[in-house]
Amino acid sequence: MLKMNKLRVGVIGVGYLGGFHAKTYQEIENCSLVGVCDTNHARLSEISQSLNVPGYKNYQDFFDKVDAVSIATPTILHHTIALDFLRNNKHILVEKPFTTNLKEASTLIKEARRRKLTLQVGHIERFNSAFSATKKIIKNPQFIECHRLSIFPKRSLDVGVVLDIMIHDIDIILGLVDSRIRRIESLGVKVLTDFEDIANARITFANGCVANLTASRVSDEIMRKIRIFQENTYISLDYKEAAACVYRKGRLNITKENLPIEKEQPLKKELESFVDCVMHHKQPVVSGPVAAQALAVALKIGNQICRKGRS
Repeated sequence: MLKMNKLRVGVIGVGYLGGFHAKTYQEIENCSLVGVCDTNHARLSEISQSLNVPGYKNYQDFFDKVDAVSIATPTILHHTIALDFLRNNKHILVEKPFTTNLKEASTLIKEARRRKLTLQVGHIERFNSAFSATKKIIKNPQFIECHRLSIFPKRSLDVGVVLDIMIHDIDIILGLVDSRIRRIESLGVKVLTDFEDIANARITFANGCVANLTASRVSDEIMRKIRIFQENTYISLDYKEAAACVYRKGRLNITKENLPIEKEQPLKKELESFVDCVMHHKQPVVSGPVAAQALAVALKIGNQICRKGRS
């Protein structure tokens, strides 16, 4: 167990998502936000002043001030920054997507393992109350359908929609289906960026389960839903509304049950879990190896889309 009263944490990258990390850490009882870092000086000043914590322009100034950090920078910087903190014996939470490629992910996993440090990746849907409520009901999925739609974000545009948002559903599906992947078929279209902005993927598993995923960041509505079909049961889950219902086959009819869900803040649950893992040497819900599996599938989908785009 880490012998300290409070875990000293910092946030590297306080843009849209990193700003929420910083604010949320201040709500967690057994940790202390000791500072924030960003190369955007105006944003850095805004967040550091609003939270009344020091702001740093260089993340290396953090090495002797923190025990753990959240890294919420552009994906291309994840590997370099995360590796520097691991080599300085700091625990890390890296926002998704984990890294830009599997070689980088492997390097971070090995370094964290060698130094016995916590490495968690920010797949926030694992901490959604609706998902938590349905996990015990999901036994042997036969068909899974995911829709994740958003309006154009004007951020996270250094990657395509697959690595940006579809990867959430990839991670969830890999956690639900206990079988190897047999085949992946995918397509995508560039609309407003140099990467795919809308994509669809069909994943067939060796046990016969099929998952159909659609992701878009050029929609006029926000939707984050997953539907899971298994024998005699259909589960509908809405991440956005934190709501879920279960349809079951009766003798002569179909019954519907709205699951009781205590709505909580997924990000707060995620960061509380990270802090707990660091302080008590627990395995993260989304460890480096788990995140690398989702990254591998996302990269394969993205590569298929790129090849089709060139043909």
